[in-house]
Amino acid sequence: MKKLFMILPLVILLCFTFGCQQGEEVAEEPAVDTAEKEAEPTITVDNAVSPDGVSIAYEVRGEGEPALIFIHGWCCDRSYWNEQLPHFAQKHKVVAIDLAGHGESSLDRKGWTMGAFGEDVVAVVNKLNLDQVVLVGHSMGGPVILEAARRMPKRVIGLVGVDTLQNFEDKFAQEQIDDMFTPLRSNFAEGTRNFVRTMFTPTSDSALVETIAADMSSAPQDVGLGALEGYVDFQNNEIIRVLQEVQAPIVCINSDMNPTNAEANQQYAPSFKAMIMSGVGHFNMIEDSETFNRLLEHTIQEFVQMAKSK
Repeated sequence: MKKLFMILPLVILLCFTFGCQQGEEVAEEPAVDTAEKEAEPTITVDNAVSPDGVSIAYEVRGEGEPALIFIHGWCCDRSYWNEQLPHFAQKHKVVAIDLAGHGESSLDRKGWTMGAFGEDVVAVVNKLNLDQVVLVGHSMGGPVILEAARRMPKRVIGLVGVDTLQNFEDKFAQEQIDDMFTPLRSNFAEGTRNFVRTMFTPTSDSALVETIAADMSSAPQDVGLGALEGYVDFQNNEIIRVLQEVQAPIVCINSDMNPTNAEANQQYAPSFKAMIMSGVGHFNMIEDSETFNRLLEHTIQEFVQMAKSK
């Protein structure tokens, strides 16, 4: 799969998406010293091995706790965090992972479940021997970080969903599932391109829309369909059970394209809250990276304070 930001440097719900409440004000962070900005950390690329033997590619830069682990969404890869990694590496160790079947990770997996993807994250955290981490997951990465967090509760101090986890109670009806899969099974590339275009607002940058549509539609069909099936199964059958095992606080930074039901989510995760971004689509961390990064900084600071108070 070609790297997004090699094509467009300026720049499912899976990518199917399912409150701080909407409009919460967040204090501005002090400007980073210019000299600090210029001292860019070295990037290290390596691989870990998931429990099923699949090689998982990841990159690391920066130092400092908590470490931030960035997880991409359906049919994406770690390059979708290029607007976050240099910024947060000034103060933290940041790790961006290619989930199995995506980016530079291996394709030889039999079941593309959210649990298996969660094991990919755990394998990288174990390889790096990280003690305190914040997991950041976009879209399908939301369920993935839930699965990862329940497997390493002593290490995870917070979860950040990015345009995901809007309503833990949502279920896919069979008609929705059929409508979702039929065009993808008929012509995966074309169906994916058309689907991705619906993830943006009418005012989104058209070049960005087409770049992401082209990138995601180049994913291997068996991985795309398998991961989508795994996501649907997780949302319909697993998410409530998994939430019972997740101890870390959950915050979502979501677009206002789809409503986030904080009240419903708090029944299963009392700490849940969401910060809502306006004027952006599903890829809010790319479309308005300045606002997104500020909100993420604020959230990380809250997690650190909560961890210190325990």
